[in-house]
Amino acid sequence: MIWTTLILAGLVTFFTRFSMIALLKKDYFSPRVKIVLSYVPSAVFPAIIFPAVFLNSTGQLVFLDNPKVLAALAAVLVGYLTESVIATILSGLGVLWLLIFFI
Repeated sequence: MIWTTLILAGLVTFFTRFSMIALLKKDYFSPRVKIVLSYVPSAVFPAIIFPAVFLNSTGQLVFLDNPKVLAALAAVLVGYLTESVIATILSGLGVLWLLIFFI
């Protein structure tokens, strides 16, 4: 029963996502809608990142003694300067690990 539920949930998820890709054409949206939709990733990304960086396990806002904040700032700086996703990820992880394990 569990496997049937998992497989059905996977199929429903696949077909709902695939239908948007397969059925919608590029000319379906007007240029104005395309411009508005281009801002969606920039609006969603901070909403995903903010809780992981600034909130602790109890949901409280923590700035002081939070190594994630410094690692995020380092990653933003490296990302801005290099425009490289790999360099951004590696610098953020490196700073976080240095702060957690050695300081």
